[in-house]
Amino acid sequence: MTSLLAALLLIGCLSAAPPSTAAPPVAAGSSARAASASAEVPMPPPSAGWVYPVGPPGGPVDVVHGFDPPDQPWLAGHRGVDLAVTAGAEVRAAGPGTVSYAGPLAGRGVVVIDHGSLRTTYEPVTPAVAVGDEVGAGQPIGTLEPAGSHCAPAACLHWGAREGERYTDPLALVGGGPVRLLPLGPRTLTGDPPPPPSQPPSSGGLAWPVAVPSVTSPYGMRVHPITGEHKLHDGADLAAACGAPIRAAASGRVTDAGVRGAYGLQLSVDHGRIRGTPLTTSYSHLSAFSATAGQPVRAGQVIGRAGTTGLSTGCHLHFMLYAAGLVTDPVPWLPTSSSAATSYLAKAIREGYRR
Repeated sequence: MTSLLAALLLIGCLSAAPPSTAAPPVAAGSSARAASASAEVPMPPPSAGWVYPVGPPGGPVDVVHGFDPPDQPWLAGHRGVDLAVTAGAEVRAAGPGTVSYAGPLAGRGVVVIDHGSLRTTYEPVTPAVAVGDEVGAGQPIGTLEPAGSHCAPAACLHWGAREGERYTDPLALVGGGPVRLLPLGPRTLTGDPPPPPSQPPSSGGLAWPVAVPSVTSPYGMRVHPITGEHKLHDGADLAAACGAPIRAAASGRVTDAGVRGAYGLQLSVDHGRIRGTPLTTSYSHLSAFSATAGQPVRAGQVIGRAGTTGLSTGCHLHFMLYAAGLVTDPVPWLPTSSSAATSYLAKAIREGYRR
């Protein structure tokens, strides 16, 4: 058996299958990754010796695309995580093991490390190791190649893990757990104030994603109604009845749709540049999706249904905005003629964003 064939048998399909262009509504129960065969694999407990393969060995790292396995092995999905890093950066072994493949595969460099019942994969990488080499956690195994990235034209490392024949989340090996789709670096998850807001255009730029705009909890520091923690509320809560249609705030492409921990069912849309600023919106606590990852959507198109999945006290929409990669208050980017916007801004000024 050739080394190339052996590698194919070892790692299977490293990349996700091409996304479907169909957009049937998906019930919350059928979308939950907890019910996915790919997500049921028990992970070995994270070892103190395991490290992130790029960036600071102990983290944090910027996760561009999180783990989102398909409900069935033959369906589209994201069978690993993409970590932001510059081309030419050092790539390390996440844990101790034996190199079982190191070389080109499907037009890009791939390194596979066997850790026993677990295998980890790294691509696109120019290998600095050979098959049979014993490596330790944190040992350099190559450098990130400039071509073949999942994040092209940007660079990133696709890091995968398989337990037996099933894909599993590699971030669990370093205690990372579930992650958000976009890089976490600029987000405030503790009691610190939010980052400085970007300047929205005077004419808004986005449309309200709900039919009757009403902000029930604004962006800013607050006491979480369930956990009691004082931290950043990283979006605006908009009133929406259970099952109410949720619409895209602008034209764009769905970049992710799945279960996202406390956010419940969450869908994200990349809008490209609006008024000169790169914008991405996300829609959380949904009860169902009406669009799929990779699908282009029009402004105002129904992309999901309101719900109360995740850490939520009732049906509503948690609406988030990333402007030039930074989480920011979405309401100033929405039409200012709305009475909801006017009352929201007055409340925000009065309460000082609860800082």
